[in-house]
Amino acid sequence: MRPRPQLSDDVAAYVRELIVSGQVKPGEFLRTEPIAQALGISNTPVREGLLHLQGEGFVHQVPRRGFAVSAFTAQDVRDLFWVQATLAAQLASRAAALITTEELDELEALNSERIAAGRSGDSNRMVKSGHDVHRGINLAARSPRLTIVLDQISRRLPSSFYADVEGHDEIDSAHDALVKALRAGDADEAGHLMHEHIMSGVDDLIDRLGEQGIFSTDEAAQP
Repeated sequence: MRPRPQLSDDVAAYVRELIVSGQVKPGEFLRTEPIAQALGISNTPVREGLLHLQGEGFVHQVPRRGFAVSAFTAQDVRDLFWVQATLAAQLASRAAALITTEELDELEALNSERIAAGRSGDSNRMVKSGHDVHRGINLAARSPRLTIVLDQISRRLPSSFYADVEGHDEIDSAHDALVKALRAGDADEAGHLMHEHIMSGVDDLIDRLGEQGIFSTDEAAQP
């Protein structure tokens, strides 16, 4: 019997964080037992989660040895954000023509909540509220299949990445400008603002990851 999907998803999220936080390095092997113990689960969903991460390029399987962390570069991180920014921009443009007054009011309320959370130092609530703002815009685009693709891409980026990007002070004004463009029905401006918003903190994030020694130049660590 296959494990419940949420267990393998939990494994994937946990190991992504280990990798991008530098707790495990490119070329290092991942043992299933410690991961299972940390999450309080059996080895089966751990293996399922690692296979999922192999499909995303975070790990690779070595015959008779197990799963090892794959090398990734600053360009890999930038590419993932660029794809997300491009898809989200398209959804924002579509939302500008279709969003309702009630949906716009809800976005403003969520953005106010995000700002309040940031000022109080509640980073978890800040990130969640930021996600809810983006989710509201995506749903307003009335393009469910494109939204699903965007969600699949977003899951490849650990939540800690979004905390860094959403934590920038200028994000407050970016969200305000987005809602204003949507309320005005300005599709071009909404798309432009969304793309700039998502890409705005990527350079700082890449610099921080580089300082932590996350990026590897060891070709032997590549699958």
